[in-house]
Amino acid sequence: MERETIHVLWNSMKLQLNEMQRRQYASILASVYGYGGATVVHEITGISLNTITAGKKELMQKKGEQNSGRIRKKGGGPKFLEERYPDIEERISEIIDGSTYGNPEKVLSWTTESLRSIQATLAEKYNISVSHVTVGEILEALGYSKQANQKMLQIGEPHPDRNKQFEFIDKKTNEFINAGEPVISVDTKKKEKIGNFKNHGQEYRRKKDPREVYDHDFPIEELGKIAPYGIYNLNHNIGFVNVGTSKDTAEFAVESISRWWETVGKHTFPDATKLMITCDCGGSNGYRTRLWKYQPKNRS
Repeated sequence: MERETIHVLWNSMKLQLNEMQRRQYASILASVYGYGGATVVHEITGISLNTITAGKKELMQKKGEQNSGRIRKKGGGPKFLEERYPDIEERISEIIDGSTYGNPEKVLSWTTESLRSIQATLAEKYNISVSHVTVGEILEALGYSKQANQKMLQIGEPHPDRNKQFEFIDKKTNEFINAGEPVISVDTKKKEKIGNFKNHGQEYRRKKDPREVYDHDFPIEELGKIAPYGIYNLNHNIGFVNVGTSKDTAEFAVESISRWWETVGKHTFPDATKLMITCDCGGSNGYRTRLWKYQPKNRS
């Protein structure tokens, strides 16, 4: 079992378990991981090694029967979080107030405050001593999640007919799809360096055998960069990428569409009489670029 798997399993269950179940579940994850499992689970969950060991003993001895709704013996262990700090949720809400974002129509919200900064503020301002892991769990219970920023804010005044334009595009798209004619959306993606460079993401490999890549991301002059041109077919929800080593020109954009048609399009739409192309009207496929308008006619 990998660390990432343990992280996913823990996050999917932790809020549904009581205190005893959490330490026993943590001990199970540690056992499944194998050698060093307790340390790994401790780092992911924040549960102490002693507590994980205690959970393991409880499972082995088949103990843990709850009496009168209690998990521990009367007087044993620290007080529950709710008993020690009954207003902790309210205090956390006060701290993140003003740095909270979200769509009122959606369930989740998010905050720009880090877990450790909230933890520090709780200790300094309210004398509440909890771990950053506990802060994260409370935030999740309150409906917060980790989210990346999103390009949504427009610079400048929107065109007065912007909504009508999109309604027109949507209407035309539906007309083409209903008639069985192909509709594609095109765009040039971010250029990438060619070579054995580090790329964000993960792949399954044998333990302690990561793929080795260059220690620096300096471009290799003789290899250069590639420009991926993406073509998305709305009819069948399928993408196609043409990779070129040239500049992002109108000729390259039209060539990419042509290759999509020769490779996929004409076989998928053998009876097509026309093609609808949607694009952002910038760069190689800009509405002011004459070659972008001329090239398709020259190829038809």
